[in-house]
Amino acid sequence: MRKLTYVIACSIDGFIGDPDGDASYMYPYVVGDFAEYLKSEHPDINPSHVRRLIGTDGLPNKEFDTIVQGRASYDVALKEGITSPFSHLREYVASRTLKESPDPNVEIVSEDLVGRVRALKAEDGGLGIYLCGGSAVAGALIDEIDEIVIKTYPVVQGSGMPMFGSGFAVSEFTLDEVRSFDNGVVVRTYSRKR
Repeated sequence: MRKLTYVIACSIDGFIGDPDGDASYMYPYVVGDFAEYLKSEHPDINPSHVRRLIGTDGLPNKEFDTIVQGRASYDVALKEGITSPFSHLREYVASRTLKESPDPNVEIVSEDLVGRVRALKAEDGGLGIYLCGGSAVAGALIDEIDEIVIKTYPVVQGSGMPMFGSGFAVSEFTLDEVRSFDNGVVVRTYSRKR
């Protein structure tokens, strides 16, 4: 069974972006040792155009061969004219409103997202599935998430988009690793408690 890993950036108070989901204020923190960590430990989570900029585009995938993301997350790339932001992965976009994919590498999942993710998890293969976001997709897939990697940035927002847009339900995870960086970023990795 392949793992579904939710890799997400958030504020100290647990928001992944402003109320509209904009998280661009976090970009200035991706520097120094933290940027090197992302480049070496999590190279697959970078969009393809970023991989080209930082010199990792020729590397084989290390953790993931598939990405699942929501429409709002995908729209960030579309607004820049990028129709396949993670061309180094198989791309799935959960959307009830986007009827046709603008790119042959991107499959639109308009219904039964949980069923589609369960089928992806059941595939053979050594690499996992990267859940990129956003909040509503993570909330819909909470029971399917096997691992969470939280990149916490040293800011407090007060309000915004939560990590999980779902109703109240307690899901337990076990802390596996904590890494801290000189810019104040802390990365915590959790696995689902079974």
